Amino acid sequence: MMQLQVRQHWIATAQGRLFAQDWTPQGEQGVPIILLHDSLGCVALWREFPERLARATGHRVIAYDRLGFGRSDGHPGQLRLGFVEAQAEQEFTALRSQLGIDAFIVFGHSVGGGMAISCAARFAEHCQGLITESAQAFVEARTLAGIRAADRQFAEPGQIERLSKYHGDKARWVLRAWVDNWLSDAFAGWNLDAVLAQVRCPLLSLHGDLDEFGSDAHPRRFIAMAGGPSVMQMLPGCGHVPHREHEDVVLSAVRQFLA
Repeated sequence: MMQLQVRQHWIATAQGRLFAQDWTPQGEQGVPIILLHDSLGCVALWREFPERLARATGHRVIAYDRLGFGRSDGHPGQLRLGFVEAQAEQEFTALRSQLGIDAFIVFGHSVGGGMAISCAARFAEHCQGLITESAQAFVEARTLAGIRAADRQFAEPGQIERLSKYHGDKARWVLRAWVDNWLSDAFAGWNLDAVLAQVRCPLLSLHGDLDEFGSDAHPRRFIAMAGGPSVMQMLPGCGHVPHREHEDVVLSAVRQFLA
């Protein structure tokens, strides 16, 4: 079996430290793949996927907890409109700088997919590939309905402890950052159209046909509006977390895309 070196890092930013981890295969090839997690996610919630991705592709894989999530420091305030696009200028930039990353491939899940698009657009000369998984291109009624349902579920006794296991005392902040932003009037008109037009690298957009947080309108818009060559792959019988529900299919799709 391919040998992996696993390392942990602390990334300094103006607002606090970020936790990051990388999986580097022996004889690594290509450029690093940087993972951007979803609205309730963190490094730990990627589970075995980063390791399996590194083994499947031979690329170094890097994941990090955004500020306020996982093992990273708490966020000093609240997320505001524009936080998806701002990730490219702030934490992603700090990570690249402190880990010495030049060219990269970016892979984002859910809202992390929107952030990945922003990173690919902002660093178009350095981004060699963009992979989105269950990402949102705009605010859709299905997305809002899914968020409202999840908010009701987390209000039930004992449910917030599911988040506390990964985010500690930041768990309620994590939940409210997701729910309150997406359901706010200010966010209603949000979309990634202008950012998508600035993407130049190849794009792979993965989306489950049973995704409770978004229809196939999202990957279709990515494909239609991105400035580089792009391919969309719908995953039958799959919900919002393809890398967990259909991990082997996702790994195969990514491996083929990179080839």
